[in-house]
Amino acid sequence: MAVIYKTTMTPSKLELLAAWLPRQPWYIGTASEPHLTKAGGFRLDDPQGEVGIEFMVVTDNSGERPRSYHVPLSYRGAPLDGADRALIGTSEHGVLGRRWVYDGTHDPVLVAQLLDLLQGHAEPQAQSETDTPAPSVTSHFTGVGFSTVIASAAVDDRQHGTAIMVETKEEAGPHSRSAGAVTIDVMRVLRSDSQAAQSPAARSARGHVVADWRAKNGDESRGLFVVLRDTAR
Repeated sequence: MAVIYKTTMTPSKLELLAAWLPRQPWYIGTASEPHLTKAGGFRLDDPQGEVGIEFMVVTDNSGERPRSYHVPLSYRGAPLDGADRALIGTSEHGVLGRRWVYDGTHDPVLVAQLLDLLQGHAEPQAQSETDTPAPSVTSHFTGVGFSTVIASAAVDDRQHGTAIMVETKEEAGPHSRSAGAVTIDVMRVLRSDSQAAQSPAARSARGHVVADWRAKNGDESRGLFVVLRDTAR
């Protein structure tokens, strides 16, 4: 169970993201410095209790039309080997000290827990409260389940979102057999759709995650956050 501390981070998450977002291929704003506000999200627990996992929504109010972005984040107490290009920045946490903040699509711990969520094996947690489920976050999965032990993962940031191509294996260890390949499509620019779970993208996929966020006027929006599909061979 992750403990949510009521403390500060310096620089803040929004400050780190304001510098990072404009460099991403899926950012559709025109400002060199976005004006970001926190708009929602949820968390997942790392079973080992080492990595913080957050699926954050931020809204950029710098343009004529506000845009809400989905940013999976992982927080670590030391650098993640081989993930330099995924580093968003470092921040001083008021309780835990220095934290390395990553684009979580590159973090194997976050990806494994996201696969568990998609299959209904992980319970989404409230973004800002300890040990509090987030029932508005719903997942759906069809077909035969598969292992979430990750053999390899490749991340492709595209204009319309991020694709994580994952090879899984049956169990941990060097001699384990492959368990299959799936692709996780992470929606980056969120689009409000009260019928998101019935959309063509969701209905044709093996699984999906739907969640809420807050619009600028305070109204609740709901839409697709993640879609799971078989990797094309």
